[in-house]
Amino acid sequence: MSKFLEKQSSDALYRAILSIRDEAECRAFLEDLCTVSELKALSQRMDVAMLLDEGLIYSEILEKTGASSATISRVNRCLHYGSGGYKLVVPRLRDGKA
Repeated sequence: MSKFLEKQSSDALYRAILSIRDEAECRAFLEDLCTVSELKALSQRMDVAMLLDEGLIYSEILEKTGASSATISRVNRCLHYGSGGYKLVVPRLRDGKA
């Protein structure tokens, strides 16, 4: 974990995210917090994670999302060796529980 993520200053961000009640609040918060480019990058990573979880190969994911091989590789690494965030969220999205 990076030193930034260990700092208490990031706790306010995590608490803010946890306080979000619905998709409309989430959209409003993220649109204020992030630039358009950052939101596109985050959305693309989520799309890549979903497609990797479905078993698609890099070339198929690149074609569907336009993500670079570096982005696909990074998401794949996180899926397998990360903190478990994707493994937690992807099944919830797939099951319609998120």
